[in-house]
Amino acid sequence: MSENVLHLNETNFQDQVSQGVALVDFWAPWCGPCRMQSPIVDQIADQVGDRAKIVKVNIDEAPSVASSFGVQSIPTLLVLKDGEVVQKYVGVQSQDKLLQAIEQVDA
Repeated sequence: MSENVLHLNETNFQDQVSQGVALVDFWAPWCGPCRMQSPIVDQIADQVGDRAKIVKVNIDEAPSVASSFGVQSIPTLLVLKDGEVVQKYVGVQSQDKLLQAIEQVDA
């Protein structure tokens, strides 16, 4: 688990993603594909540094955050710019694809 990943909930989510670029991973501990996605997200967090926030949201602990973005299956990954969705991915995604999405928004 990367120390560069923020674990957010309904209380602190909006404050953390309202400015700048963020990659949000909606997951749950019982989700097999989420466990496959998790180390990829951790690696991205270690690579992007302060260019983007890398965020994980446990849908069981923050259901209103997930529903506000229309998350229906997990893992769902969102790239946000100033709190607005720029890209949405459902299912396990490659490190290259996610890094490219972050770089496009951060450019």
